[in-house]
Amino acid sequence: MHAFDVLGDPVRRRLTELLAEGDRTAGALTDVIRAEFGISQPAVSRHLRVLRDAGFATAAPRGTARVYRLEPRAVEELDRAVERYRALWRQRLDALTTEIARGRRAPGTPADVHPEEH
Repeated sequence: MHAFDVLGDPVRRRLTELLAEGDRTAGALTDVIRAEFGISQPAVSRHLRVLRDAGFATAAPRGTARVYRLEPRAVEELDRAVERYRALWRQRLDALTTEIARGRRAPGTPADVHPEEH
């Protein structure tokens, strides 16, 4: 599953945000998600499984609990994917800035005189 597909779901996005703050038990994650989204424990477990299967999270037993951790490699992969869009946005925003600057002067108007002063 592609990273954007994984994080396209608001529950999984929220789980990822929570894990970005630090490791959490499945129970703690379930409590937050149930309170915020009103979904059942089995539904939260399915979302956690998707995160694990997609490589966004790992789970390890700690006593009787399962502790989830955000997987940095998945976040780095997501950052690389987003960087392609950032480069495109930068290029287009730079072009827009140039066009806006050109639009401030009417053709044939000296650069130091503003059109509203005429």
